[in-house]
Amino acid sequence: MKSVLVTGASTGIGAAVTAELARSGFHVWATVRRAEDAERLRAQHGSQVEPLQLDITDEAAVSAAGERVQAAGPLHGLVNNAGVALPGPLELVPLDSARRQLEVNLVAQLAVTQAMLPALRKARAANEDARIVMIGSVGGRMAGPMIGTYHASKFGLVGLADALRAELAPSGIRVIMIEPGAIATPIFAKAAGNANELLTTLPPSADEHYAAQYEVALAMGRRNAEQGLPPEHAARVVVRALTARNPRPRQGIGKDSKTAGVLARLLPHRVIYRLAAARA
Repeated sequence: MKSVLVTGASTGIGAAVTAELARSGFHVWATVRRAEDAERLRAQHGSQVEPLQLDITDEAAVSAAGERVQAAGPLHGLVNNAGVALPGPLELVPLDSARRQLEVNLVAQLAVTQAMLPALRKARAANEDARIVMIGSVGGRMAGPMIGTYHASKFGLVGLADALRAELAPSGIRVIMIEPGAIATPIFAKAAGNANELLTTLPPSADEHYAAQYEVALAMGRRNAEQGLPPEHAARVVVRALTARNPRPRQGIGKDSKTAGVLARLLPHRVIYRLAAARA
């Protein structure tokens, strides 16, 4: 039975990927932060899913998880899915919030990858397949207002994936970037909650300068949560990336992601800036 590790497996895309992999016959290491999520995954999937309770920003915990996975045998896939969205205007967003965004969505992805590479190399040493799937975002194609630090993390993840792909090519470990558009997951509700919490700490000038853009961003988040593709759709794309003979190295999910990819390649930067700018 081949093994895959999935981060952020408690909800959304991570939970759907975990379920799809289990149905497909994989053994899944599933990282979660809360004990109740670990118990729920055990109840749902039995011994086929083995939860790892940890915070991926805790370097010591990630390293210990890597040693545990390696001791269990080869790892055939890593799905770096965990992430958060912490909105706020860049002029006023607290730097601690910006650091947290980059730490979770970018630095921790590298930390998990470093910790799991010895187990992935075990699979290659046995002449078996080994792949890393990075879950990026349409937000790594085009940037807009109110989630600037999120965009920075996702654009950074593209660079991280591209460099990893080049460095690991001689070892035969493939790196695939998956960029979902609107997927109906709890991340939008969590982002709205984070935004409302931040608003209470901002000066009155924030409302004066950014109220209209903030409302547009909230409305878009509500629409994405209601009309986005189901997480199971994204999960099938991820599992194909782990199993297809020759997967494309960068793949969008949904019309919005694919359209953004085309526009980012073909349109002049001046036009892209006009499209992305919020209108008050």
